[in-house]
Amino acid sequence: MTSSAAVPETPGAHPDEPHRLGLSQRLNWLRAGVLGANDGIVSTAAVVVGVAGATSEVIPVLLAGSAALVGGAISMALGEYVSVSSQRDTERALIEKERKELLEDPDAEFAELVGLYEQQGLSRATAERVAAELTEKDALKAHLSVELNIDQDDVVSPWHAALASAVAFTVGALLPMATILLLPHPARIIATFVAVLIALALTGYVAAWLGGARRGLAVARTMIGGAIALAATFLVGTLFGTAIG
Repeated sequence: MTSSAAVPETPGAHPDEPHRLGLSQRLNWLRAGVLGANDGIVSTAAVVVGVAGATSEVIPVLLAGSAALVGGAISMALGEYVSVSSQRDTERALIEKERKELLEDPDAEFAELVGLYEQQGLSRATAERVAAELTEKDALKAHLSVELNIDQDDVVSPWHAALASAVAFTVGALLPMATILLLPHPARIIATFVAVLIALALTGYVAAWLGGARRGLAVARTMIGGAIALAATFLVGTLFGTAIG
């Protein structure tokens, strides 16, 4: 007996290609997770390095880093929730619109489906046969797939995106926080720079690997952006620290 938790494979699909059900959900989690981790690493590191550039005291760095972590995690979660909620509402509205059109004028919708298959290169006879068979099986699913590239069973979840983003941001933020708080001054600043750049290289590599993109380019982008952010905030903190001192 097959477990209900098993994810069915698409017949004839290549094992290295993302043809399984729930692709939008997994990509949604991946996108939110990678963005959250990168933001957590960079933004929190920038704050703590900036404050550490202004003072050698631990308490101000701890307070600033904690505020950046909490505020950033909540901000990322809210941003993802609002963004994905808008996407989900749009998808649901399109699904309901298509369902209504199928109920009101199924003949016109069938003709439209045939035309869409013809546009993809099928002959008239083949397009009519494909449209007829898919309409008989699940007319709504056929129209959503061809017309809108939407799967009604794979609508993205804003809660999943928000949670993934907040958790990833927190995990990413803990790295620079731990590095700069546990090591002595001034070695902690250099160590934080190194730890952050290594972490950004890893997240960039993993994101590119999972998405099938160029890994070297992704790693370079994340590392350069992180280095610029850290250098800028450290410079600001140093200047303020010198002026105040």
